[in-house]
Amino acid sequence: MFITEPKCPTLTTESGAPIAVHQALTAGPRGPLLLQDTPLLEQMQHFNRERIPERVVHAKGSGAYGVFTVTGDITRWTRAAMFDRIGRKTEVFARFSTVAGERGSADAERDVRGFALKFYTEEGNWDLVGNNTPVFFVRDPYKFQSLIHSQKRNPHTNLRDPDMQWDFLSQCPESLHQITILFSDRGIPSSFRHMHGFGSHTFSFINAKRERVWCKFHLKSKQGIRNLMDDEAARIIGGDRESAQRDLYDAIARNEFPKWRVCVQIMTEAQARSFRWNPFDLTKTWPHVDYPLIEVGELEINRNPTNYFAEVEQSAFKPSAFIPGIGPSPDKMLQARLMSYSDSQHHRLGVNHEQIPVNKPRCPVFNYIRDGAMTLGHNGAAPNYFPNSVPGTPLPNASYADAAWKLGETIVDRFDSTQDHDDFSQAGDLYRLFDGSHRERLATRIAASLGHARMEVQVRQLCHFFRADEDFGRRIAVQLRIDVTKFMKNAEESRVELTAR
Repeated sequence: MFITEPKCPTLTTESGAPIAVHQALTAGPRGPLLLQDTPLLEQMQHFNRERIPERVVHAKGSGAYGVFTVTGDITRWTRAAMFDRIGRKTEVFARFSTVAGERGSADAERDVRGFALKFYTEEGNWDLVGNNTPVFFVRDPYKFQSLIHSQKRNPHTNLRDPDMQWDFLSQCPESLHQITILFSDRGIPSSFRHMHGFGSHTFSFINAKRERVWCKFHLKSKQGIRNLMDDEAARIIGGDRESAQRDLYDAIARNEFPKWRVCVQIMTEAQARSFRWNPFDLTKTWPHVDYPLIEVGELEINRNPTNYFAEVEQSAFKPSAFIPGIGPSPDKMLQARLMSYSDSQHHRLGVNHEQIPVNKPRCPVFNYIRDGAMTLGHNGAAPNYFPNSVPGTPLPNASYADAAWKLGETIVDRFDSTQDHDDFSQAGDLYRLFDGSHRERLATRIAASLGHARMEVQVRQLCHFFRADEDFGRRIAVQLRIDVTKFMKNAEESRVELTAR
């Protein structure tokens, strides 16, 4: 019986050129290397750069793909399309992690676990970046960096230092709730499959009527809760530092797909104003007896990545990734994370990290953000500025507007900066200070530049000059050889309106 060898692809350089011999190019069998051996140089240069900065927190993690299925109707609270009907499915990427340890740390250490989800919705990516605990150590973002420093290594000894940890925590009594959870029997989950997940922060839901409620997210493990005692954890660490990674990967490979029941708590704005403590305090929970869990759906994790670095290490989560119908709250820690996490991913992966396949939205993306290292996608010849009058370019859609916030006596909203402003009088006053020859030179210079624009642009800009001063507009129009008669009425109406103000 003849065995046919499988046909293998030809080895190539990064630019696709075939490689004939995988040996170094030398001057004789024992001679030195030659600088012209570019495939070897390329290999060494890439090797020197194939590690990216590890995450400052949540450095050690595992990830997999899955699906979220809606099982409960919450359309009365949120307009988010991913919740619009029972049975709707949304693809998800999940990353589970330890918080304080470096990439080489053990999975079974006593530590908070990260529980991050990326939902690839038709309205963009939504990232729910939470933990396996419903609260956190601090409520003030000024303390966050110091908290993490205290849990890392002593800058003098480069060792974990309990004195550092407790010195900080003992001066932050708000950490007591989280400390109690961390050092309880729940402090070391046996696996990522056997722990709950929490969005932890308070978020907002906005419905189709632009009404807002506050919400918290809970993910309840359908596998049950299993935790390790200290001696058991020590034994596991001695034999397998990747115990949680191995458990998750192997379970999915066996088709034992872990599942979580996804629930929310809902609090109205009126309830929040009269609540007995600050409902946006990350160190506290909402009592379930007052705000019971409402089932939303089911999360199933069912597909392992094919390349850990490309899909797990390069995955980027940030709480600022919202979709219409889901938004932030006045939670100070969340407000800080909106910037901090995005900035961290910009540093770690670059400004185009959302073009990496694992982070790339599954829906069309249209904006005016351009260029930067590793630009993989682009919008061709479309303009990179807004506002513009180029046909077919993306425009805001007011139907997606969030509800305004009322924070005390202050209204938080996106106010139109073009309204209730006189943008013409001072320019006209300045023009009228110029003598005739200066005015003519000014008009000539502007016309020489403006004349290269499209006619509709010339006309639009001429209207502004006329609103500032009739002579100003007329001189430029003459230079452009444009009949200004039809613009005079508009200019007069604008002057009357401004005078009335």
